[in-house]
Amino acid sequence: MPKLKILSGLEIISILKLFNFLTDSQKGSHIKLVRIKNGTREVLVIPNHKELDKGTISGIYKQASKFISIQELQKHFYND
Repeated sequence: MPKLKILSGLEIISILKLFNFLTDSQKGSHIKLVRIKNGTREVLVIPNHKELDKGTISGIYKQASKFISIQELQKHFYND
């Protein structure tokens, strides 16, 4: 089974920008990313920390998988 990568907040933001998410705002250390698709506003909030806990990365992955296919996301979040 593939293992979850250890990623920083900025690395996750870079991954999500590949899927047309844009930075909307920042409040403290949390950055809000937004994408409008088919008239629906899709929002993800990412903590801007150097290294995120695996549970946080897993939670972001699960939230992002509501908007992006798991096949596309998995190659960015998991080791082969």
